[in-house]
Amino acid sequence: MSRLPLRTFSRLRVTATVGLCIGLGGMHAARAQYAGQVSSIVVDARTGAVLSQQDPDLRRYPASLTKLMTLYLTFKAVRTGQVTLEQQMPVSVHAASMEPSKLGLRPGSSLTVEQAVLALVTKSANDAACALGEFLGGGDETRFAAMMTREAGRLGMYDTVFRNASGLPNPEQMTSARDLAVLARHLIVDYGEYYHYFAVPGFYFHGHAVPNHDPMLGAYPGADGLKTGYTDEAGHNLVTSAVRDNVRLIGVVMGAKSNSRRNTTMAELLDASFQTEGVAPAGLHPLVLARAQAAHAAWGRRGGTGGVALAAARRPVEVAEAPAIPASYIHIRRGHGTVVHIHPAPVRAHVHLVSMGHVAHTTHVHAKARS
Repeated sequence: MSRLPLRTFSRLRVTATVGLCIGLGGMHAARAQYAGQVSSIVVDARTGAVLSQQDPDLRRYPASLTKLMTLYLTFKAVRTGQVTLEQQMPVSVHAASMEPSKLGLRPGSSLTVEQAVLALVTKSANDAACALGEFLGGGDETRFAAMMTREAGRLGMYDTVFRNASGLPNPEQMTSARDLAVLARHLIVDYGEYYHYFAVPGFYFHGHAVPNHDPMLGAYPGADGLKTGYTDEAGHNLVTSAVRDNVRLIGVVMGAKSNSRRNTTMAELLDASFQTEGVAPAGLHPLVLARAQAAHAAWGRRGGTGGVALAAARRPVEVAEAPAIPASYIHIRRGHGTVVHIHPAPVRAHVHLVSMGHVAHTTHVHAKARS
């Protein structure tokens, strides 16, 4: 075996070192350049067929879209009987220390699994997400993140790695628009009985109103979830599902420069894809998005009476402009913490009554206490 001259070996070592540095720098630059560069995809939820796509395989920071996997594993644990929705979860110092958005949980306190679910789909609370991750991960969020990554691989999300349950910045936590569409589809198909949580306009936690941050609810005809996400590095992200004329679509927009651009892009992509599927336009006025956002803000400001304002503001949008969506409206009362759920078919309609330590479910016609 011939030996390389020392000078040649040194040159190779320098070349390799420089190449590695350039590669790492290129990776960093590639990540940075994605801010403001939109990745998107729209798929048919029934068939998985791709109807629209733009750079869907770029590896992006998921931000709070991470919580979709946290919720997926939560629903899986509830379905298999590992936990119950009424089960109390402890809040650790680590969970309480998470940065906003958060519920403001205190170390040593507790909340139920269902309260954590509601906190994730409405406020995108990082402290609740961490508490949920620790609870399902046997007291260790890092262990839970490994579970999330394994589940992503099982679902075919090959560009995804998770490092925490909340989506707070971590340079190793990556995904893609295509992978998130896969995850959203599995949430709807695999755990449809829990999908109604994504449609709640808000809930009460310890007497405080917690409004839903999803601007598409009540604004885009047929939209009934799923999740928003934002960090400086990730940009403005959104995953939305909408159903019209028994056609359900899933849209993903990542890396938009602003919330308004993100929302408009999503609406345009869904409109075009519904037309591709042969569904007639719904005739949505562009100002509806702003009106819905104002209604959500009013609900949060007004507390106990805000639920009435929310229902009144949303009714013309959902009934007049989206008549295919069956809806039930219940006044939101402080103390009882009524939460309104709107469910397009085929998801069954529910109304959740949520308060401290008490959860009940009702259907359109009758109510019964949770067993």
